[in-house]
Amino acid sequence: MITQGSAAELRIEVDDLGREEVRRLIADHLADMHATSPAESVHALDLTELRAPEVSFWTVWDGAELLGCGALKELDPSAGEIKTMRTRPEARGRGVAAHLLTFLLDECRRRGYRSVSLETGTQDFFAPARRLYGRHGFVPCAPFADYTTDPNSTYMTLRLGD
Repeated sequence: MITQGSAAELRIEVDDLGREEVRRLIADHLADMHATSPAESVHALDLTELRAPEVSFWTVWDGAELLGCGALKELDPSAGEIKTMRTRPEARGRGVAAHLLTFLLDECRRRGYRSVSLETGTQDFFAPARRLYGRHGFVPCAPFADYTTDPNSTYMTLRLGD
């Protein structure tokens, strides 16, 4: 539930990663991933990778306040991967991630994807993310794309229709 403003008042915008506060959010995200998972199990994208042509990146704002971000990587014309889902610590528990995830799933449908997948960690730190994805219909799956079996990774997918 959005506690400050409503979900309708939150603004999601395509972002070029040029603003310092956005770059800090990505740096914080990468730092948490490396603090939580072994280096070989960190699959988070850095700023250069987030600018790749197959990746679209969005930020979530409440007025001038940056609340979070998320990315969508095209795996092929029928499938996408959710990347870089991050909510600022002070905005957690306000429904920001659910709002952004709904937006990303709508974008997947608009693009005509039949499925969308993701990788997240197995550690307790990632439990809220796994619950969020489960509430939105994601189910566990085998490694996809270039991923391999990893005890530190949970793979999830959602069928969007044919």
